[in-house]
Amino acid sequence: MERPKIGVGVIVVQNGKTLLGKRKGSHGTNHWASPGGHLEFGETIEQCVERELREETGLIPLSQKRGPWTNDIMGDKHYVTLWVFVQEFEGIPQLLEPHKCEGWEWFDWNALPQPLFVPVQNLIEQQGIDQLMDPSQLTF
Repeated sequence: MERPKIGVGVIVVQNGKTLLGKRKGSHGTNHWASPGGHLEFGETIEQCVERELREETGLIPLSQKRGPWTNDIMGDKHYVTLWVFVQEFEGIPQLLEPHKCEGWEWFDWNALPQPLFVPVQNLIEQQGIDQLMDPSQLTF
């Protein structure tokens, strides 16, 4: 078995809602997930957030707040996901990787779609919806 990989998840927040996309073509197919991806060699977490957000959605983050991490085991894959909150950004979400995602939608924290991608589900179970709605209250 391989060692765990490092993933970076981006919680984009606007007007009390979070941005999620329905995954396809990889592990977690048909599950709703936040933008994000693998931390590349030599890359900072902030650089990864900027790269992944631009590649997947076209959004440009103007602020970043590091959040908690989750330990995510999905079948034969094991990731440690580092979460970052983006509350200020430029642009409108676009589907830029249609081979990886069906589309981006805004969801109220109290009405999230199902099923959720394991890292997102783990983050919610670990932190609670109320704290995710207000990142200033996060504990980690």
